[in-house]
Amino acid sequence: MRRLVQGLSDAAVTLGALMVLFAVYLLWWTNHTAQARAHQEVQRLEQEWRRPSGRDGSGGGAAPSSPGKGAGAAADGVASDGVSHADGTRGLPDGRRAPARSQTFGVLRIPAIGLTAPVAEGVDKHRVIDRGFVGHYAGTALPGQQGNVALAAHRNTHGEPFRHLDDVHPGDTVTPSTADGDFRYRVESVLPSTSPDNGAVIQPVPSSASSGQAGYDKPGRYLTLTTCTPEFSSRYRLVVWGRLLEGGRR
Repeated sequence: MRRLVQGLSDAAVTLGALMVLFAVYLLWWTNHTAQARAHQEVQRLEQEWRRPSGRDGSGGGAAPSSPGKGAGAAADGVASDGVSHADGTRGLPDGRRAPARSQTFGVLRIPAIGLTAPVAEGVDKHRVIDRGFVGHYAGTALPGQQGNVALAAHRNTHGEPFRHLDDVHPGDTVTPSTADGDFRYRVESVLPSTSPDNGAVIQPVPSSASSGQAGYDKPGRYLTLTTCTPEFSSRYRLVVWGRLLEGGRR
């Protein structure tokens, strides 16, 4: 009996130590590595564009999904409009090419929460979201275009870019930048909580299937930011909507 009690005690201590190490891995190590990677990617993009690097930031949450699949499912790919090119990308009506799958093509800045983070095509968990990047829902508009620029990122762990997305309020500005220019959007409304399956929030005219009072009712140039809520949970999605103020080509 003494041996059994001692064995169970040792096993409990070992299990506790493993749980502590796993928590450290999730809450510190994944953030440390992802934020360093994201910072390097921002510098690389801005050096490529020959523009000064912005202030780094952090914020997190799991990604919701592509149009028609709900805001909780992962999606990846390239935009569905325009013409195909030999390299697998697609031409868009305004002459731009849609980014290739998992390609970083932009930098997102939200001054209200001190965020500067790279934006990559798609919301694939391993190739985009877990790398500390902000994911761009494939098939949604690119910054500045007519339609809805839909973005998602982690709220907790793996760089947690949208950790403080709940501190973004109407009147704040959000600026996604690409090689084509800076596109400044003003936040107009926030949906504090909705189902991960609510794909209406990232449609070209974004709205909430669960609330007729939330979102928009006519075409425009919109921006949607999505992340998990509450913190350390993927039960619901927090949604921030904005409208284009200005932006243009270089």
